[in-house]
Amino acid sequence: MIKVGDTLPDATLFELIEDEREGCTLGPNGFGVREQTAGKRVVIFGLPGAFTPTCSAKHVPGYVEQYEALRAAGVDEIWCVSVNDAFVMGAWGRDQRTSGKVRMMADGSAAFTRALGLEQDLSARGMGIRSQRYAMVIENGVVKTLNLEAPGKFEVSDAASMLAALSPT
Repeated sequence: MIKVGDTLPDATLFELIEDEREGCTLGPNGFGVREQTAGKRVVIFGLPGAFTPTCSAKHVPGYVEQYEALRAAGVDEIWCVSVNDAFVMGAWGRDQRTSGKVRMMADGSAAFTRALGLEQDLSARGMGIRSQRYAMVIENGVVKTLNLEAPGKFEVSDAASMLAALSPT
């Protein structure tokens, strides 16, 4: 399992691009995790699934609400990662009004999640392999903070916890 001090795995995440911009085509675009985090401070939070109750009611909205505070604390980008496809993540992002605040990154095959060692098997609940709930602060591709939730909990991966981790001691 990934830990503080480790470099993020070299994996590709997918983001649904719905507006024309240089270097991106409309539709799902793949982005290398190491390339996208190079020279940046990024908060990445992972969760079990798009449109699921805790994820939709608390996890994503908290990061949208705390966007300005996280930016003021030196965060360049905020990513939400889930084992869903880019189309689902795009629709969920529209529903959650994440545009310009939280990048909705799809890990459809769970390659990134498995490389982190943070997968969980929810097949008995009809969901297959999914991500555990976590949040981390990444600086230049290196894990500086990792908050991993206990099963069924939502106590340490929220935006307020990440703000606290970023506050000077």
